[in-house]
Amino acid sequence: MLGTLKAALDVRQVKLEPGAISAEVEGRHELRDGLPVLAEVHVHYRLRIPPRSRETVDRALARPQDRCPTAATLKGAVAVRWTAEIVEA
Repeated sequence: MLGTLKAALDVRQVKLEPGAISAEVEGRHELRDGLPVLAEVHVHYRLRIPPRSRETVDRALARPQDRCPTAATLKGAVAVRWTAEIVEA
């Protein structure tokens, strides 16, 4: 998911400094028929973006799962949600 977002920003010509993008991912499991299964994945992005690029970054974040192979694999079986912490630098 992080790679897909990075690629979306690259396509939109938002150049990030090394280390300016990261993600923390957390999964939530639930019991189904006595079996623990993955029910939800939450991705929290941290971005340090160039000045005056916020609108472009927001557009990329509006649809981060549309082209993501991992999200496509999980679709219908596992809920995927995201949040983002963005700092203009």
